Amino acid sequence: MKKGTLYLIPNVIAEETALDVIPPSVKAVLQSLTSFLVEDVRTARRYLSSLKIYDRIEDLEFEVLNKDTRPEALTELMRPLMEGKSMGVISESGCPGIADPGALAVAYAHIREIPVVPLVGPSSLLLALMASGMNGQHFAFHGYLPIERSEAIQAIHQFEKESRLKDQTQIFIETPYRNNPVFSLLVQSLHSQTRLCVAIDLTGKNQQIISRTVSDWKEQQYDWPKLPAVFLFHSAR
Repeated sequence: MKKGTLYLIPNVIAEETALDVIPPSVKAVLQSLTSFLVEDVRTARRYLSSLKIYDRIEDLEFEVLNKDTRPEALTELMRPLMEGKSMGVISESGCPGIADPGALAVAYAHIREIPVVPLVGPSSLLLALMASGMNGQHFAFHGYLPIERSEAIQAIHQFEKESRLKDQTQIFIETPYRNNPVFSLLVQSLHSQTRLCVAIDLTGKNQQIISRTVSDWKEQQYDWPKLPAVFLFHSAR
Protein backbone atom coordinates (compact mmCIF):
# COMPACT_ATOMS: atom_id res chain seq x y z
CA MET A 1 0.00 0.00 0.00
CA LYS A 2 1.24 3.48 -0.86
CA LYS A 3 2.03 5.50 2.23
CA GLY A 4 0.69 8.96 2.95
CA THR A 5 2.83 12.09 3.07
CA LEU A 6 3.77 13.90 6.28
CA TYR A 7 3.46 17.64 5.71
CA LEU A 8 5.20 20.06 8.09
CA ILE A 9 2.77 22.94 8.46
CA PRO A 10 4.13 26.34 9.58
CA ASN A 11 2.17 28.27 12.19
CA VAL A 12 2.16 31.98 12.94
CA ILE A 13 4.64 33.42 15.45
CA ALA A 14 2.54 36.48 16.28
CA GLU A 15 -1.19 36.77 16.77
CA GLU A 16 -3.50 37.80 13.94
CA THR A 17 -0.84 37.51 11.22
CA ALA A 18 -1.98 34.32 9.45
CA LEU A 19 -3.31 36.11 6.37
CA ASP A 20 0.01 37.96 5.96
CA VAL A 21 2.67 35.32 6.71
CA ILE A 22 1.16 31.98 5.64
CA PRO A 23 1.68 31.50 1.87
CA PRO A 24 -1.10 30.38 -0.48
CA SER A 25 0.86 27.18 -1.18
CA VAL A 26 0.48 26.15 2.47
CA LYS A 27 -3.25 26.82 2.38
CA ALA A 28 -3.57 24.74 -0.78
CA VAL A 29 -1.96 21.74 0.93
CA LEU A 30 -4.07 22.22 4.05
CA GLN A 31 -7.25 21.98 1.99
CA SER A 32 -6.29 18.39 1.14
CA LEU A 33 -5.67 17.37 4.77
CA THR A 34 -8.11 16.36 7.48
CA SER A 35 -5.74 14.67 9.97
CA PHE A 36 -3.18 16.50 12.11
CA LEU A 37 -0.57 15.98 14.83
CA VAL A 38 -0.49 19.09 17.03
CA GLU A 39 1.02 20.36 20.26
CA ASP A 40 -2.28 21.75 21.50
CA VAL A 41 -5.64 20.95 19.93
CA ARG A 42 -7.31 24.22 20.92
CA THR A 43 -4.49 26.34 19.47
CA ALA A 44 -4.41 24.30 16.27
CA ARG A 45 -8.17 24.62 15.79
CA ARG A 46 -7.96 28.39 16.27
CA TYR A 47 -5.10 28.66 13.80
CA LEU A 48 -6.78 26.60 11.08
CA SER A 49 -10.01 28.50 11.61
CA SER A 50 -8.17 31.81 11.09
CA LEU A 51 -7.09 30.68 7.60
CA LYS A 52 -10.72 30.47 6.51
CA ILE A 53 -10.23 27.44 4.24
CA TYR A 54 -12.46 24.85 5.95
CA ASP A 55 -16.24 24.74 6.02
CA ARG A 56 -16.24 22.88 9.35
CA ILE A 57 -13.25 22.68 11.71
CA GLU A 58 -15.24 20.02 13.60
CA ASP A 59 -14.68 17.58 10.71
CA LEU A 60 -10.90 17.60 11.21
CA GLU A 61 -9.03 14.99 13.28
CA PHE A 62 -6.39 16.01 15.83
CA GLU A 63 -3.93 13.94 17.85
CA VAL A 64 -1.55 15.45 20.40
CA LEU A 65 2.20 15.30 19.76
CA ASN A 66 4.08 17.26 22.42
CA LYS A 67 7.17 17.13 24.61
CA ASP A 68 5.55 14.43 26.75
CA THR A 69 4.81 12.09 23.82
CA ARG A 70 6.71 8.83 24.20
CA PRO A 71 8.37 7.31 21.10
CA GLU A 72 6.35 4.11 21.44
CA ALA A 73 3.15 6.13 21.02
CA LEU A 74 4.11 7.19 17.50
CA THR A 75 3.08 3.90 15.91
CA GLU A 76 -0.56 4.54 16.73
CA LEU A 77 -0.40 8.31 16.19
CA MET A 78 1.00 7.89 12.68
CA ARG A 79 -0.99 4.84 11.64
CA PRO A 80 -2.99 6.85 9.06
CA LEU A 81 0.24 7.51 7.14
CA MET A 82 1.03 3.81 6.94
CA GLU A 83 -2.51 3.27 5.63
CA GLY A 84 -2.05 5.78 2.83
CA LYS A 85 -3.58 8.91 4.41
CA SER A 86 -1.53 12.10 4.46
CA MET A 87 -1.17 14.07 7.69
CA GLY A 88 0.04 17.50 8.81
CA VAL A 89 2.22 18.40 11.79
CA ILE A 90 1.45 21.80 13.32
CA SER A 91 3.73 23.46 15.87
CA GLU A 92 2.48 25.82 18.56
CA SER A 93 4.52 28.53 16.90
CA GLY A 94 6.65 28.72 13.79
CA CYS A 95 7.95 25.71 11.89
CA PRO A 96 7.58 22.09 13.06
CA GLY A 97 10.83 20.39 14.04
CA ILE A 98 12.66 23.64 14.88
CA ALA A 99 12.87 23.84 18.69
CA ASP A 100 9.72 21.75 18.57
CA PRO A 101 8.61 18.15 19.32
CA GLY A 102 7.48 17.69 15.71
CA ALA A 103 10.98 16.31 15.08
CA LEU A 104 9.79 13.06 16.71
CA ALA A 105 7.24 12.50 13.96
CA VAL A 106 9.71 13.46 11.24
CA ALA A 107 12.34 11.00 12.50
CA TYR A 108 9.70 8.26 12.70
CA ALA A 109 8.58 9.00 9.15
CA HIS A 110 12.10 8.77 7.72
CA ILE A 111 12.75 5.41 9.41
CA ARG A 112 9.59 4.02 7.78
CA GLU A 113 10.21 5.69 4.42
CA ILE A 114 7.18 7.95 4.72
CA PRO A 115 7.60 11.01 2.46
CA VAL A 116 8.21 14.25 4.41
CA VAL A 117 7.41 17.65 2.89
CA PRO A 118 8.39 20.86 4.75
CA LEU A 119 6.30 23.91 3.86
CA VAL A 120 7.46 27.52 3.88
CA GLY A 121 6.49 29.72 6.81
CA PRO A 122 7.81 32.04 9.52
CA SER A 123 10.61 30.93 11.84
CA SER A 124 11.50 33.36 14.63
CA LEU A 125 15.04 31.98 14.84
CA LEU A 126 15.83 32.53 11.16
CA LEU A 127 14.07 35.89 10.99
CA ALA A 128 16.02 37.08 14.04
CA LEU A 129 19.31 35.85 12.59
CA MET A 130 18.57 37.53 9.25
CA ALA A 131 17.88 40.85 10.97
CA SER A 132 20.71 40.72 13.51
CA GLY A 133 23.61 41.59 11.23
CA MET A 134 25.55 38.71 12.79
CA ASN A 135 27.22 35.70 11.20
CA GLY A 136 24.56 33.72 9.32
CA GLN A 137 26.99 31.04 8.12
CA HIS A 138 28.13 29.86 11.55
CA PHE A 139 25.53 29.88 14.30
CA ALA A 140 24.15 27.71 17.10
CA PHE A 141 20.73 27.60 18.76
CA HIS A 142 20.85 26.75 22.47
CA GLY A 143 17.19 26.91 23.47
CA TYR A 144 16.85 28.36 26.97
CA LEU A 145 19.58 29.48 29.34
CA PRO A 146 19.67 27.72 32.73
CA ILE A 147 17.25 29.15 35.29
CA GLU A 148 19.77 29.23 38.16
CA ARG A 149 21.77 32.47 37.97
CA SER A 150 25.28 31.09 38.46
CA GLU A 151 24.67 28.33 35.90
CA ALA A 152 23.28 30.86 33.42
CA ILE A 153 26.35 33.11 33.81
CA GLN A 154 28.65 30.14 33.33
CA ALA A 155 26.77 29.15 30.17
CA ILE A 156 26.91 32.70 28.79
CA HIS A 157 30.67 32.86 29.32
CA GLN A 158 31.16 29.48 27.67
CA PHE A 159 29.02 30.36 24.66
CA GLU A 160 30.75 33.72 24.31
CA LYS A 161 34.10 31.95 24.24
CA GLU A 162 32.81 29.61 21.54
CA SER A 163 31.47 32.56 19.58
CA ARG A 164 34.86 34.24 19.64
CA LEU A 165 36.83 31.10 18.74
CA LYS A 166 34.46 29.84 16.04
CA ASP A 167 33.16 33.19 14.72
CA GLN A 168 29.73 31.84 15.67
CA THR A 169 26.44 33.58 16.40
CA GLN A 170 24.76 32.25 19.56
CA ILE A 171 20.95 32.16 19.64
CA PHE A 172 18.53 31.76 22.58
CA ILE A 173 14.84 32.02 23.29
CA GLU A 174 13.10 32.74 26.57
CA THR A 175 9.71 32.60 28.23
CA PRO A 176 8.23 36.10 27.72
CA TYR A 177 7.91 36.89 31.43
CA ARG A 178 11.67 36.36 31.80
CA ASN A 179 12.72 38.67 28.96
CA ASN A 180 13.96 41.44 31.24
CA PRO A 181 15.92 39.24 33.71
CA VAL A 182 17.63 37.38 30.86
CA PHE A 183 18.45 40.59 29.01
CA SER A 184 19.95 42.09 32.17
CA LEU A 185 22.02 38.96 32.76
CA LEU A 186 23.36 39.03 29.20
CA VAL A 187 24.31 42.71 29.44
CA GLN A 188 26.03 42.16 32.80
CA SER A 189 27.89 39.00 31.75
CA LEU A 190 29.04 39.61 28.16
CA HIS A 191 32.15 41.58 27.22
CA SER A 192 31.61 45.22 26.29
CA GLN A 193 32.40 44.77 22.57
CA THR A 194 30.25 41.68 22.10
CA ARG A 195 27.26 42.48 19.90
CA LEU A 196 23.85 41.62 21.36
CA CYS A 197 20.58 41.56 19.41
CA VAL A 198 17.08 41.46 20.87
CA ALA A 199 14.23 40.53 18.51
CA ILE A 200 10.77 40.94 20.06
CA ASP A 201 7.37 39.91 18.64
CA LEU A 202 8.70 39.11 15.18
CA THR A 203 6.11 39.68 12.41
CA GLY A 204 3.75 41.13 15.07
CA LYS A 205 2.46 44.64 15.59
CA ASN A 206 4.95 45.23 18.46
CA GLN A 207 7.99 44.00 16.57
CA GLN A 208 11.33 45.41 17.70
CA ILE A 209 14.75 44.31 16.44
CA ILE A 210 17.74 46.09 17.97
CA SER A 211 21.40 45.05 17.59
CA ARG A 212 24.13 46.87 19.54
CA THR A 213 27.37 46.30 21.37
CA VAL A 214 26.98 45.51 25.05
CA SER A 215 28.70 48.79 25.94
CA ASP A 216 26.01 50.66 23.98
CA TRP A 217 23.24 48.64 25.62
CA LYS A 218 24.56 49.67 29.03
CA GLU A 219 23.92 53.31 28.19
CA GLN A 220 20.21 52.62 27.66
CA GLN A 221 17.41 51.34 29.89
CA TYR A 222 14.84 48.95 28.49
CA ASP A 223 11.67 47.41 29.82
CA TRP A 224 10.89 44.64 27.36
CA PRO A 225 7.25 43.60 26.91
CA LYS A 226 6.12 40.11 27.84
CA LEU A 227 6.13 38.92 24.22
CA PRO A 228 8.07 36.15 22.44
CA ALA A 229 11.73 37.11 22.08
CA VAL A 230 14.92 35.83 20.48
CA PHE A 231 18.31 36.83 21.89
CA LEU A 232 21.47 36.63 19.79
CA PHE A 233 25.06 37.55 20.46
CA HIS A 234 28.35 37.43 18.59
CA SER A 235 31.79 38.03 20.04
CA ALA A 236 34.43 39.63 17.82
CA ARG A 237 37.72 37.81 17.51
